[in-house]
Amino acid sequence: MSFAFTTEEEPITSSGALSVYHAAIDELTRRYGGSDEATHLSVDELLPPRGVFLVSRVDGHPVGGVGVRPIGAASLNLGEVKRLWVRPDLRRRGVGSALMRDVERTAVRLGYAQLYLETGYAQPEAVELYQHSGWTPVEEFPADAFSYPGAYRFRKVL
Repeated sequence: MSFAFTTEEEPITSSGALSVYHAAIDELTRRYGGSDEATHLSVDELLPPRGVFLVSRVDGHPVGGVGVRPIGAASLNLGEVKRLWVRPDLRRRGVGSALMRDVERTAVRLGYAQLYLETGYAQPEAVELYQHSGWTPVEEFPADAFSYPGAYRFRKVL
């Protein structure tokens, strides 16, 4: 069964973007037994001019999203992909891959030279997506950028 979806930049403060963002946090909480989201990410970091949030919609309804925030020394132009999430019934149908391609293009437009991301043991489908999307595993994040102990870390040169 095919379906059409659109993806657009939306302010993280919009109801659609916040609904996707909170759905992602809810899923992380269920998978890992808790979340310390507010300690390591502020939604303000996903606001322009250096941050962005993309929302995918089907028939006007939010079904997925992803953001980028700046990390590390500003002169290095490094970004971190945050809160990729797709509605469970639409997974493995191209929405996540499209969101990743779109966020990479958007990051280039914003002047980022490299992107980083991390995921964990309870998200094997995310690891698979990143491995098949040209992301390179790395041991560490840039200096001054938080990364969870034991996380799977990836980088992409833009």
